[in-house]
Amino acid sequence: MPQYDYVYLGDNARAPYGTRSFEIVYEFTLQAVKKLFEEGCQLVILACNTASAKALRTIQQKDLPRIDPGRRVLGVIRPTVENVDKLTLTRHIGVLGTPGTILSNSYTLEIQKLFPDITVTGEACPMWVPLVENGEFDRSGADYFVRQHIEAILSRDSQIDTIILGCTHYPLLEKKIIPYLPKHVRILSQGNYVANSLSDYLHRHPEMNCSQNGTIRFLTTEANDKFAAMAGIFLQEDIKAERIFLGNE
Repeated sequence: MPQYDYVYLGDNARAPYGTRSFEIVYEFTLQAVKKLFEEGCQLVILACNTASAKALRTIQQKDLPRIDPGRRVLGVIRPTVENVDKLTLTRHIGVLGTPGTILSNSYTLEIQKLFPDITVTGEACPMWVPLVENGEFDRSGADYFVRQHIEAILSRDSQIDTIILGCTHYPLLEKKIIPYLPKHVRILSQGNYVANSLSDYLHRHPEMNCSQNGTIRFLTTEANDKFAAMAGIFLQEDIKAERIFLGNE
């Protein structure tokens, strides 16, 4: 959907969120949402599974009615789990995520709401985000941490045939993950599913009236050059970022 205007905010200075408490993740996420509203965003996607798991519902129910009931904040977990039914044959799903996402049980709860016959096994991978953030995701040392968690989740449920990469960092580790999976096990990566869900949402809600000039801005709480280097790996293009400050950082 290149016609829309996008503002990307990365709170890299306070990342990772995955090991932080519910209260801190909620506080940080609300600060970021308010900043994006100040920048004119009508719709905010929490493109972080931990933020979606720990902060989304409170922001939707408590904060939005007070701040601006005409705006929307959406997460990435629901659009992801809506698709698992199409992929699994054994009805056994694995979820790889941060400790915060796994401990929240958000994926298990959402999947079993929609598909109560599916068994869900979660595996927390605390070192995976640091591997990506430090640019070590494609080095040989990453294999140890990847193999450790793949073997752990499959040993707990050998019937798993679909694994959700429940963190937006994890697709960069996919090439490391695949060799440790049995050939019949599928990987569900969130990107396309979330994008399709967003497109459908905007089609169903024309009242959102999001601006369409095809612009993209990048905001970061970290040093611009470090953020630009990491974002360039994800996007496969050079980007320029503006540094901002949130809260008391």
